[in-house]
Amino acid sequence: MLGLPKSTEFNKRIPKQKFYDNLNVNPVLKHYFVNQIKIVYWANKIAPATVNLAEGKNVTEIEVFLVRLNEKALDENVLKLIDREIPYHILFILEYDGVYKAVIGYKEAASSGKIAFKVDRYYQTDWMTEAELPLHLEGLNMDAVYESFVRQIAGDSLQIAVPQETLAESVARDERREKLQKQIAKLQSKIRKEKQLNRQMELNAELKKLRKKLEDL
Repeated sequence: MLGLPKSTEFNKRIPKQKFYDNLNVNPVLKHYFVNQIKIVYWANKIAPATVNLAEGKNVTEIEVFLVRLNEKALDENVLKLIDREIPYHILFILEYDGVYKAVIGYKEAASSGKIAFKVDRYYQTDWMTEAELPLHLEGLNMDAVYESFVRQIAGDSLQIAVPQETLAESVARDERREKLQKQIAKLQSKIRKEKQLNRQMELNAELKKLRKKLEDL
């Protein structure tokens, strides 16, 4: 899969019941597992032992999970639950009716508790053929390969703004951008409903400042 070296192939089927029987899954989440997922394959294991890469400081292995779906949608909370419980970084490849989507979470080690990782946000491609997926094994160590996967999948959202910008800094900037976009949309709606001219002018001035901040990102 994805043109990865044969040495990384794992091809192990994981019964989906393993996830919702052994983990703390509420009825709604179990419904998503049962109805949205057809089958899960642990397709590849990318690690220093399976491919010629140096160890990473934060990333020890990247697992590639192929998730075949019953419908062209998968609730993000399903991926989040799997990601939180498995102590490795995971690249999800969703498949439905011959088209594919790559999804990856930005994972950081949890500071405490039973959860191995916390997942801040997910990035995903559009639906496309497997050959069109913008994924290539790039980097000299596991940290670099993981960062490359995240940036490839995120596309323009995580374009490096300044030299030497880390992945964490890019993700934080993307979060600020998303927050500003929501504030701008909310303010625009407020302006449309405002009847008083003076208040409209005040809100427009505030809107201009937010747009400037967005441009600066």
